[in-house]
Amino acid sequence: MEKVRAKKHLGQHFLNDESVAKNIADALTLEGYTKVLEIGPGMGVLTKYLLDKPIETFVVEIDKESVVYLEKNYEKLHDHIIGEDFLKYNIKKVFNEEPFAIIGNFPYNISTQIVFRTLEMRNQIPEFAGMFQKEVAERICEKKGSKAYGILSVLCQAFYDVEYLFTVSEHVFTPPPKVKSGVMRMKRKENYHLPCSEKLFFTVVKTAFNQRRKTLRNSIKSLINDEIKDDEIFNLRPEQLGFEEFITITQKIEAYGIQNQ
Repeated sequence: MEKVRAKKHLGQHFLNDESVAKNIADALTLEGYTKVLEIGPGMGVLTKYLLDKPIETFVVEIDKESVVYLEKNYEKLHDHIIGEDFLKYNIKKVFNEEPFAIIGNFPYNISTQIVFRTLEMRNQIPEFAGMFQKEVAERICEKKGSKAYGILSVLCQAFYDVEYLFTVSEHVFTPPPKVKSGVMRMKRKENYHLPCSEKLFFTVVKTAFNQRRKTLRNSIKSLINDEIKDDEIFNLRPEQLGFEEFITITQKIEAYGIQNQ
């Protein structure tokens, strides 16, 4: 069968460097799970290396042309190809409550949505690895104190240990994107349950960074009352705080009875 045509509306850039594909597959530690889900496999350049590993590989692919190509060329994927949109599909139909890892060369236009979906399913996903636009991978792994540090940085680092692994040239894709790519890995923390309301924690982080130039006293004023607003921590801006400080702030808000609005 002829190669699949890259479709711009799906954000497809097919990786054509075998060594990069193998290195992405090798980013998985295979700890704490026996199944892996690859998002957006395309023509399977990464998939073939996953199929060589002692895990059960599933793929989810929205592009019907790619699904046909995978069915024809990868016998090992029999009954393991999900022809759906990962962001809309109920993945529990495949994995039930079992743990599984996520990996992929993610379409840039939905990569952050994939991360947020992973965070929603963090109880089932002990490990996540993949390729993003370089600045997105860097943002996830960024530490406090920089302009790149933001909502994704805090939320990912609260539940996972994150690591930027390596940079990938734009010249190893067909068609080549206009930016470099970056591969990163997230390994879920041993104790990933926060000592505060996780729903409120998400609200505090998102509300603070939505007005990131303001101090917390102003950016999250709808969540705090007069009893705690004079605490010195509220003099800081969100990029000055690590996830630990955001946990502390959430605990303070909880202690004074301020509810998630």
